[in-house]
Amino acid sequence: MLKMRDLHEVPLLFEQMVHPDVFPYVRHKANNSDEFYFLTKQTIEAEENGELISRTILDEYYHPIGTINLFDIHDNHGFLATWIGQPYFGKGYNQRAKEQFFDMLFFSYQIEGIFMKVRKTNTRSLKAVLKLPYVALGNDVYHNVYTKINSEEASYDLFVITKEHYMSYQQFKMTEVQTTDEEVS
Repeated sequence: MLKMRDLHEVPLLFEQMVHPDVFPYVRHKANNSDEFYFLTKQTIEAEENGELISRTILDEYYHPIGTINLFDIHDNHGFLATWIGQPYFGKGYNQRAKEQFFDMLFFSYQIEGIFMKVRKTNTRSLKAVLKLPYVALGNDVYHNVYTKINSEEASYDLFVITKEHYMSYQQFKMTEVQTTDEEVS
């Protein structure tokens, strides 16, 4: 489902990224394939330097269909940015990729919190965020971060996933799976 970024995937990802339903919401935009090669190379180097964490999202046939990233890592918190190609909207790839990415961040990288800034007008992203049972609105709790992302005008909502909430959700999910057919008397 996820793999390390590499330059071989650039042509397929670029083709999906420039779709009009995707492009406006991509954090690092490229106007042509050469720019996207350059941005991907910069992303790979930034990860090697510990500045961010980035993965390619794959479909069940191991074709690249989007990216998922943690940017601006500071004090074990960072900002999530993800996009999926338009043909893959609504098929569950986004949620599965996020859970795999969150597992990696919280258990391998010791990240404590993941911020998501969502443009208040981005209905698709707001719906996706609200489907996550372990997400919380962070506008008040992380008011300094909320103020920073809305320095010019209040156009973003801030959501947060803490390691504690995510782990609680995972434990609850595992408890549901472990139910048995035993009768209790």
